[in-house]
Amino acid sequence: MRPFILAPLVAAGLAALTLAFPGSARAQETPVPHLNWSFEGPFGTYDRAAAQRGLQVYKEVCSACHSMQYVHFRDLAGIGLSPAQIKAIAASVDVPTIKADGSPGTRPGLPSDAFPSPFPNDVAAAAANDGTIPPDQSQLVDARAGGPDYIYAILTGYVKPPKGMHIASGLYYNEYFPGHLIHMPQPLQADQVTYADGTKATIDQEAKDVTTFLAFASNPELEARKRMGAHIVLFLALLAGVTYVVKRKVWADVEH
Repeated sequence: MRPFILAPLVAAGLAALTLAFPGSARAQETPVPHLNWSFEGPFGTYDRAAAQRGLQVYKEVCSACHSMQYVHFRDLAGIGLSPAQIKAIAASVDVPTIKADGSPGTRPGLPSDAFPSPFPNDVAAAAANDGTIPPDQSQLVDARAGGPDYIYAILTGYVKPPKGMHIASGLYYNEYFPGHLIHMPQPLQADQVTYADGTKATIDQEAKDVTTFLAFASNPELEARKRMGAHIVLFLALLAGVTYVVKRKVWADVEH
């Protein structure tokens, strides 16, 4: 088939896909803004205060719908919490267990436990959320294109829809979500949490804090990897210097 015949067919196919999946065509309609995160760059580190505030936002807001099955309470040492604080946070949560008679039950959490899911299974999660299963947040930052910028944008992207646009029941308008229609209602509100350090809990602040915490949850070993990388670079630089000195020594007496 000749190119000039194939091109109209390809265009027609793309047009058909656009009509069938209008949201996908608008996925990049609103660029996600980039923020300067403390953990970016080769020497970036997590803002411990922000991550701890983000943990509070997750506990008081996000954990009602979202699980973090790959994060354990003991991992919170990475954001600066002491063993006593971790033990207290774990004990404040009921985790599923099996009783001596074999029946299901709960017990206070331990530092070795993972964050429990708010729902016993996916069927219950979907039933409680209009048929949509809230995504696990353990690796959400890594799982979404745009990483932390995308998470922050979604949390702060709830605005009034364009005039005349009909929003079906159970959907909400978000300027950064692909297709703009999202099942999750606006999760953050101003002063929704009371920060122990006195930080003003604006929507912007809460979004930045919980995004920092979710970034840590997705990459708890990030700082260790960066330290190892720095050590390797220094070692290679030293090895290169030693190699050069040895080379000059070995070939010093060779006539050219």
